[in-house]
Amino acid sequence: MASPGAAPLRDAVGGLDRDPFVALLAKLIGESRRLQNDPPAHVPQEDLVAQHVVDALLPVSTDTGGGPLVVRKVSYAEGRSNVIVEYPGTVPDRVVSFVGMHMDVVPANPDDWDFDPFTLTFDSEDKDKLCGRGTTDCLGHVALVSQLMRRLGEVKPALKHSVIAVFIANEENSLISGIGVDGLVKDGLLDKLKHGPLFWIDTADKQPCIGTGGAITWHLKAIGKLFHSGLAHKAINAMELNMEALKEIQTMFYNDFPAHEKEKVYKFATPSTIKPTKWSYPGGGLNQIPGECTISGDIRLTPFYSTTSVVRKLQEYVDDINEKLETKLQTRGPASKYVLPDENLRGRLEITIDRDVMSGVACNLESRGFQALCKATEEIVGHVEPYSITGSLPLIRELQDEGFDVQTAGYGLLKTYHAKNEYCLFSDMAQGFQVFVSIIAQLEAEV
Repeated sequence: MASPGAAPLRDAVGGLDRDPFVALLAKLIGESRRLQNDPPAHVPQEDLVAQHVVDALLPVSTDTGGGPLVVRKVSYAEGRSNVIVEYPGTVPDRVVSFVGMHMDVVPANPDDWDFDPFTLTFDSEDKDKLCGRGTTDCLGHVALVSQLMRRLGEVKPALKHSVIAVFIANEENSLISGIGVDGLVKDGLLDKLKHGPLFWIDTADKQPCIGTGGAITWHLKAIGKLFHSGLAHKAINAMELNMEALKEIQTMFYNDFPAHEKEKVYKFATPSTIKPTKWSYPGGGLNQIPGECTISGDIRLTPFYSTTSVVRKLQEYVDDINEKLETKLQTRGPASKYVLPDENLRGRLEITIDRDVMSGVACNLESRGFQALCKATEEIVGHVEPYSITGSLPLIRELQDEGFDVQTAGYGLLKTYHAKNEYCLFSDMAQGFQVFVSIIAQLEAEV
């Protein structure tokens, strides 16, 4: 059954028109080679996309007099624009916003793909499948929300809520800050959005994503004593030291940060985890016991724990192990040692935490925005199954902490996220368009 007030608005706005959507998306994907975000090798020029968005909306904007849309580009670095678009409502402090459609992409190596990642392509026999870097993450959403705003500007429905879209720069990399949504928030340009639900459009699979994980990347270095492998009793094997230390650190972490009771409510597939993902050492021969090595990895933390607390605990774990090497860690065989008293030598550990610590998000399940998203999803998609993952989305926890009611959704495909041969389905994007219209209609019915 349609939401109250949904039918008139839906009839006026209609569905997602394939031809202008695909035409705009083709322009965006055509720029994607210059949108790759991996500095210093790749510094994206989001202004290329921003200009396409502005050009698509200008005919129904106040700048040309052709419509009511207020379109504004905001740049904090050369060539790296954000775009804020507003369809004004009639009631002050009534707002619904769609944010997070980012105009940068992750790198793609054409040699690894079955088609050109930097050109929008589709099979003539399967026009539903739209292929290219950014179709799912996140240029497809840029084109989708652009079409929503253009359609509102064309039909000019009488809305009490202002509908605001924010297309952002610099989502895919955190080495540079202050030039995307963080800059907009700092300058107060999004304060108006606090008066209503904010839908972050950058997830996938057409269902509400109600929880994400925090991310902490770490490097555990073990320093021992390099020596001949035939004289193991005179060495401190840094590899053995590091492996045993990591095992102890993992044990202490899982004791301090066990599965949280709210993880079931939010349907997290996994609890918080700490695990190694990379190993490095300076090199040497097979007959040399290494004197140092580094294990690197990450922590994925459900949003019910503090990243600050975890970072503090990691340092405490390392300090405790260093102090109690003889009793805290098991050795590996009769010649294995972490302390050489005759030489006054002790192995030791050092831990380094990368700067870009990211906190997870638990969306407000009592929010009117969440309720509207669920109802719209069930109405348009046919079922609603909110989910949570310990994958991480940058920036949205900061928005939540600033007082924004953040909900997240997306209409690409999770299986192609950051993957080679990325694609999305037009039919999924079309359903996303109808979900947005339903959300607006539901909120309108309540004023």
